[in-house]
Amino acid sequence: MSEIILVVDDEQDMLENCSRILNNLGYTCITASNGDEAMGIIKEKLPDLIITDLKMPGKNGLELLKEIKKEDSDGLVIIFTAFATIESAVDAVKSGAFDYLPKPFTADQLKITVERALNQKRLAEENRNLKEQLHEHFKYDNIIGQSQKIKDVLNMVSRVARTDSNILLLGESGTGKELIARCIHANSNRAEKPFITVDCASLPENLLESELFGHEKGSFTGAHISRQGMFETANGGTLFLDEIGELTPNLQAKLLRILQERQLRRVGGRSFIDIDIRVISATNKDLGQAIQDKEFREDLFFRLNVISISLPPLRERLDDIPLLCNSFLKKFSDVNKGISDEAVDMLKNYNWPGNVRELQNVIERAVSLSDGGIISVKDLPDNIKGQGQPPQSPFVKGELKGVVNFKDAKKEWLSSFEKDYLIELLKRNNNKITKAAEEAGIPRMTIYRMMKKYNLKGEQ
Repeated sequence: MSEIILVVDDEQDMLENCSRILNNLGYTCITASNGDEAMGIIKEKLPDLIITDLKMPGKNGLELLKEIKKEDSDGLVIIFTAFATIESAVDAVKSGAFDYLPKPFTADQLKITVERALNQKRLAEENRNLKEQLHEHFKYDNIIGQSQKIKDVLNMVSRVARTDSNILLLGESGTGKELIARCIHANSNRAEKPFITVDCASLPENLLESELFGHEKGSFTGAHISRQGMFETANGGTLFLDEIGELTPNLQAKLLRILQERQLRRVGGRSFIDIDIRVISATNKDLGQAIQDKEFREDLFFRLNVISISLPPLRERLDDIPLLCNSFLKKFSDVNKGISDEAVDMLKNYNWPGNVRELQNVIERAVSLSDGGIISVKDLPDNIKGQGQPPQSPFVKGELKGVVNFKDAKKEWLSSFEKDYLIELLKRNNNKITKAAEEAGIPRMTIYRMMKKYNLKGEQ
């Protein structure tokens, strides 16, 4: 359906010319010769754009504008005006008109002004629809799972969403920390403001500092213009700092100061900028251990950890796997695919080091490879089917292998599993890090850190 444009003018020639031009451009043009007639049409036809003369007998253009804005604050209005009354047209713009068009004007001038106005209207509607979709997508009932552990997480989210407290999300990679952060934001009092994500592990310190805090022109080589950072971009909303445990000591100190003062100074800047944001941070590291190892500031930890939420790994919520599978099947399949009970049982018997993200990748792969309407065991990757070697347990025939402390035993087993998993993962992907990260459903930076930890090599 073509967009409806109402033209209001007391000169018949003007109405006829505008109607001809706009109809030829593909719009539906309707006309009115005075303000009262225009208001009747507006209430009946709901035009997308109103173009009105400023000087008219009876109700003039400025009075009509104010009445339109009273009825609909988003009403889109362009003012016609003679050169002698441009000052009045500027006043009309200040009162809410989109723009003014001096008389006489050409067909191209009318076309350009109308297109600019309608493009802005379309963008505003798209933005509004996107916000509604995002809010709908991140409602609590769109977090998939019925296990008690995920219910406990959502119960905590519902309790803290309306507060302004900083939140620390804890959990392994792939457990859905960003999804929970978005859910908190979407159900908070800041939902209409920006939600900005920063991966603290993805950039070197100097670039991350500029990314977070912005910089002034000339503050370093290549800083050709001033640029605001993510803290300023998120002002009024929520800043999600993922992999917070990877921040360097220098950036930790600067972040602490910003959280304390609620002010920041750009790189190379002198003035302070007030900010109003909520910080949600996330990590898969043991920050308590990092504090003991002098790798993370204790005072920053307490600033970030006003409220903590621990996300369970998928191996602790295996009963949610059928629900998650059905959700991913709908996402990745154009047809109505299902999954066999045998395949689900096999998925439940897997350890899921990549958690929900890995499961999502497994289902996407299975949808691509399966021939029929049912995902079967043969469509699952070899490691899911048990062809990979499991890590050695710290137990031998029921006896502990030299490790007695529970935390140490758990740490040794997880470390062994992590290394063996990584070796097998790189082997399957010919040491291609990007491919390995995609298959495992974990960020490349996580692969890099694991490789450095176990002194392994790979390729881009």
